[in-house]
Amino acid sequence: MKILVLRFSSIGDIVLTTPVVRALAQQVPGAEVHFATKAAYRSLLEPNPYVTRVHCLTGRLRDLVEALKAEQFDYIIDLHNNLRTRIIKLRLGVKSSSFDKLNWQKWLLVNFKLDKLPRVHIVQRYLEAAAPLGIKDDGRGLDYFIPEGQEVDLASLPLAFQQGYVAIAIGAQHATKRLPVEKLIALCAKLARPVVLLGGPEDESIGHVIEQAFETHTATVESPVPSIPDSPYYFPATAVSTPAPQALIHNGCGRYSLHQSASLLRQAQFVVSHDTGLMHIAAAFGKEIFSVWGNTVPAFGMYPYRTEFQVLEVPGLPCRPCSKIGYAKCPQGHFKCMRDQALDLDLPPARDGR
Repeated sequence: MKILVLRFSSIGDIVLTTPVVRALAQQVPGAEVHFATKAAYRSLLEPNPYVTRVHCLTGRLRDLVEALKAEQFDYIIDLHNNLRTRIIKLRLGVKSSSFDKLNWQKWLLVNFKLDKLPRVHIVQRYLEAAAPLGIKDDGRGLDYFIPEGQEVDLASLPLAFQQGYVAIAIGAQHATKRLPVEKLIALCAKLARPVVLLGGPEDESIGHVIEQAFETHTATVESPVPSIPDSPYYFPATAVSTPAPQALIHNGCGRYSLHQSASLLRQAQFVVSHDTGLMHIAAAFGKEIFSVWGNTVPAFGMYPYRTEFQVLEVPGLPCRPCSKIGYAKCPQGHFKCMRDQALDLDLPPARDGR
């Protein structure tokens, strides 16, 4: 049976589809599993032994549709469920099923703070979309396959990191899902152990600021009461230097490929991450995760899957969640969902080794 899975983006969402891909390949007799995505995510899927072939959207949708038509699929599983995937299903004209995006429930929570969302992880909804083919949840969690040659040898890290470190994924696609730099510095100070910072080239400058804060043994932080300017309790934010505990920081942002970053996550003692793709990659390796949430909430169903984790958030904020995805800046201007983070981590004991 020739099956097409549709999911165009992004890193985390594609990693979250891996239990479906594995179940199709292992549970459907004679299954040949193809996957259609954007070209930027080809490298995520090609190492996956359960994927027969990857088809990429590189230009016009009609070109991808024509290439998919030639494959003569028996069934389509739509794990994106947007306009483009609906066009593909219509043009291919074969049996299909789609996952429920729960858009109206998310809209109610974002706009009216009415929580009608089921307590179901998005992976379970992906699996439900494939249920017509008779697959069952195998209970094995997420997959991530690192290609040969992309593993990071810990001997290549500074000596102090070779016996163990914590990985912090400091990036996220939207600013309202990221801790401000002063909070990241405070987090590293609390950890008081070797820290590898992970992120893309766009995060390299922030990583450098964090690295410098500990090289000079000071941390730049904001005044403790940056509030709403119209409030009578408003005090302008001021930058001050305060003594910071000794910490060792290795800025890996922009220095490692995605697969190499995954390798560093796999070898970390534990992981701290925003609501982003590296968090789901860490979950695929069964790492203990401290999951930091700002304008989004775990109730959307994309918390770490089948691994031990702790949620770090500011509960009770009347403006949260303000979006199901994120913004370039806080719509209210105060950014309390991140600036008020207590960063209370119930840490495992420090130890040598991984």
